[in-house]
Amino acid sequence: MLDTMTFTKVLGGFCGTFLVFLLGKWVAEELYHTGGGHGDHAEAAYVIEVEDAGGNEAAEEVDFAALLAQADAEKGAKVYGKCRACHKLEDGANATGPHLFGVVGRAIGGVDGFGYSGALNQVGDTWTAEALNAFLENPKKVASGTSMSFKGLGKIQDRANLVAFLSAQGN
Repeated sequence: MLDTMTFTKVLGGFCGTFLVFLLGKWVAEELYHTGGGHGDHAEAAYVIEVEDAGGNEAAEEVDFAALLAQADAEKGAKVYGKCRACHKLEDGANATGPHLFGVVGRAIGGVDGFGYSGALNQVGDTWTAEALNAFLENPKKVASGTSMSFKGLGKIQDRANLVAFLSAQGN
């Protein structure tokens, strides 16, 4: 049986722990607050004026067809290494994703026996080089709701090389 003094110590320990948890978040927010702290009236101490470097111009549009004409399929094979975890090149060998044998020119969602998400109908009817370029740049943007978790290939040259490599597979 617990005596009064032991019970008081245990209860005090629980209350102290509870108090630390309650106040801990508030104290952490106060110590590590990342807000501006200066309100809306803050101004730069000094301003350095420079000539316009032309940074406001629109980004130059790159012709994907021209890049594709000069693309290197061997480099595309290396880029394909990022796809290999979910896609196979053998005809009919589906994995997490559908096989990529003969994908260029194939109907989108056209692999029999593979359960596609309905989001791919946003891309178009056929996997053209341009459709693959757009999809590979940002799959979630082009086919919102797709179950493909790949974030995309940011470099247009990598996409051109990959499409050149895939064009040589089964076409």
